[in-house]
Amino acid sequence: MLTEVAEAVRLQEGPPGVRSVLRALRRLAPASTKDLSRATGLPVPIVAALGNELRRRGFVTTQRPSRLTEAGLDLVAQLGMDLTLDATCTTCDGRELVIPDVLDEAVRRLRALMESGPAADMAIDQSHCTAETKVRRVLALLTAGALPGGSLLLIGDDDLVSLAVAVVGDVLGAPIVERVTVVDISPEILDYIQKVSAGLGTRVETVQHDLRLPLPAELHEQHDVAMTDPPYTAEGARLFLSRAVEGLRRGPSHSVFFSFGGKSPDEMLEVQREIMGLGLVTNGFVRNFNEYEGSGILGGVGFFQHLLTTTSTAPSHAGEFSGPLYTGDKRTRQREYTCVACDARLRVGPGARWTAVAALREEGCPNCGKGPFRPGRLVPAEDPAPPAEQPPTPVQTPVQPPVQTPVRQTAPTPDPASAPAPTPAAPAGRTLGWRPPTEQDRAALAERARPYVTRQADERDLPAIGRFEAEIARVSFGEDAIDDPARWASRLGRAMEKSKEGMIVAHGPGEEPVGWCWVSINQNAMTGDRYANFRSLAVSPVDNRSDVAELLLTAGLEFCLAGGITEVVGRVHVGNVPMRTVYRKFGFDPTSLSMKLFLPGGEPEGDSAR
Repeated sequence: MLTEVAEAVRLQEGPPGVRSVLRALRRLAPASTKDLSRATGLPVPIVAALGNELRRRGFVTTQRPSRLTEAGLDLVAQLGMDLTLDATCTTCDGRELVIPDVLDEAVRRLRALMESGPAADMAIDQSHCTAETKVRRVLALLTAGALPGGSLLLIGDDDLVSLAVAVVGDVLGAPIVERVTVVDISPEILDYIQKVSAGLGTRVETVQHDLRLPLPAELHEQHDVAMTDPPYTAEGARLFLSRAVEGLRRGPSHSVFFSFGGKSPDEMLEVQREIMGLGLVTNGFVRNFNEYEGSGILGGVGFFQHLLTTTSTAPSHAGEFSGPLYTGDKRTRQREYTCVACDARLRVGPGARWTAVAALREEGCPNCGKGPFRPGRLVPAEDPAPPAEQPPTPVQTPVQPPVQTPVRQTAPTPDPASAPAPTPAAPAGRTLGWRPPTEQDRAALAERARPYVTRQADERDLPAIGRFEAEIARVSFGEDAIDDPARWASRLGRAMEKSKEGMIVAHGPGEEPVGWCWVSINQNAMTGDRYANFRSLAVSPVDNRSDVAELLLTAGLEFCLAGGITEVVGRVHVGNVPMRTVYRKFGFDPTSLSMKLFLPGGEPEGDSAR
């Protein structure tokens, strides 16, 4: 049975991999797919596929989170694995480090910096580690004796570890490193690091550089310790570690801290060969040390390896690198996913509409707008895709529109015949994040958004608008949401009685709205300055909803320009990631962070913490 299950999902780990999932289910039940991925080190899609195979054979319950059935418990007993003993340290959860109370402030500050920092680029394997992971990495440097003092080289720093080092030093009252050098290709990341670190008292130098090329000569052999979290391929590991070695002083016992995601045994063998080829040795290794935001395929975790240089250490790639580097560069097959809600079969991978399952999850099923998605077989990219099923009638429950491609600020205004208003001059010292589309771009977006167009909202739209607002509330506030559509429709009806300006809907011929945007014009009571407030944006799960979202957002911004507005504010709940993504893609910059504290309200002692 173990062999059959392993072969059914083409599991490289074979029967031992199936055993590991059964063992984790016995120990952790009830367990989510993500929990099982973290426990076994297998990618989430593989664990999900294994779970489905075991479910079909009656060993795992159909209810989720998953448990073993009676037959599954009998099987585990027959395999001699009927033991739930867990010796993992409950204090550090197996990570070997605990963040001391004195650094809780550093974690809070880093969370705020992440919120306003550059977004992750999944196309180049970026997935930001959590604030806690950043602090743990700094603690690892301190515990290993690599800090305090000395110089630190960061080969890539989309995780903002340089700022973590600076913030920890600021909290402790003095810098913990003489110098931090960040080498990264992204000017946005480097500009942000320079801007924030300037007031933290730590010397941070940034170098914009494509790591496919050798390090600049002035960085060679200048640093005491290095850290890197490279693309999750053997080639990425070799290249980034080789660049780290280039920047380290010669001689043994210099530390290199290396973060990487879980891979199959054969793939990990390639990575470890690269490490040996560089003349590095392993001094420490912690599974699940790194936690990442949005890295669903690896269960949101990765390992942390402490390497040391030897007398044989030397760069393995001194010249320019031109081969495949990122995960997407190496994919040659697509995986078929099935939408659990409507059974639509969708391809993910090279040449498909979605190059990664994270993009599919963010956009939602093109048939029903929902999910989740069950992983299936791997297929060559050149195989013909299954015929697309006709989507059912769209359910008019809107979702926040995840825009998958860089937004090209192009959309018709509520009055397509009107010309765009001239762009008012930006106040001195401010950077314009958006400009009106050209006529050519406007026409191109109108074609992509067909058959939907925009117009000013009116009373006939209130039932649909009420449903939009209720869903926005659910996305933003969860259980605390006011999600009664009738109540929202009544509230918006009262607002319409005062003014319908800035209320925009997208609709098809003779149809009720499939999208809703609300922009209000406010005045600062202290300064008298007028500004626009982006209050709502939602789109139903139509096939081209990202284009409809772009249509609405651009229409709203052009409404602001027509009114002479030069500043637009959009407030969004911190947990509403899709809406934050839309704002960032249109050029909105984070400027503040709201903090909330719940005080006891007469509850019995011990029940007041929230």
